[in-house]
Amino acid sequence: MGVRLTTRDLLAALDRLAPFALAESWDNVGLMVGAPDHVVTGILVGLDPTESLLDEALSLGANTIVTHHPLLFKPAKTIRTDQPLGRTIAKALGSGLNLIACHTNLDVIADGVSDLLAQRLGLTDCQPLETTGAATDLGFGRIGTLNQPMAGDRLLATLCAVLHCPALLVAGPLPPTVARVAVCGGSGSELAEKARDLGAQIYISAEIKHSTARWAEMAGFCLVDAGHFATENCITEAFAHRIAATLGATGHSVPVTATTALQPPFTVHCPAGGCQFLPKLT
Repeated sequence: MGVRLTTRDLLAALDRLAPFALAESWDNVGLMVGAPDHVVTGILVGLDPTESLLDEALSLGANTIVTHHPLLFKPAKTIRTDQPLGRTIAKALGSGLNLIACHTNLDVIADGVSDLLAQRLGLTDCQPLETTGAATDLGFGRIGTLNQPMAGDRLLATLCAVLHCPALLVAGPLPPTVARVAVCGGSGSELAEKARDLGAQIYISAEIKHSTARWAEMAGFCLVDAGHFATENCITEAFAHRIAATLGATGHSVPVTATTALQPPFTVHCPAGGCQFLPKLT
């Protein structure tokens, strides 16, 4: 029989993996709903704290959910149970679920969100695009080098395959050959110029602003928007494995599972005959 695990113990383990102090000042991380002295019976790891994720946790007998995105970014003025946020909070409280978030603290660490995205593409010798604090290995985004230079269209095909992404948005000219690549999981529009200045030939992120896409077009620099969910979801399974290993090393045998039910919020729709108003990538 494993050692009893409380929410407080789990928070301490998560703090060792991705220190909460590394989160940005505007962020909200740690325990969102629940109590530190609750006994943890099972852990489900996912990207977003959706109602469907709560249902999945309950079906698995897990009473604790760890997500990348926090349920609460800003103080709630009201908790209306006829609205999505209030309904989710009420469901968590009524079901005895603990909700925990590891957000920007999980973005900036080594082997965090952007590191895993870089690894999926086979990038080596990676460094942060923007460091945080004194440590040179902590920060947002990553820039690295492919083991072998790759044709630009092949890199896009590889990106779609490894991220299970059905489509990409591309701004600026696609390089015929790519060796140096920058990435940032999630919203990374503000790092586009830095990626170019650091020598990247292509920058892969999500939620690229219209003005940033126009800048890339005029600057002759290639930006790829692969979607927020696709560029970050790779952290889910990897983080679940790390949590399980960390708890196991201290004698805790609580099951840790990565979600299999959570899907992207967007679907890709093309009318019959295709979207003729969109430019072709090749």
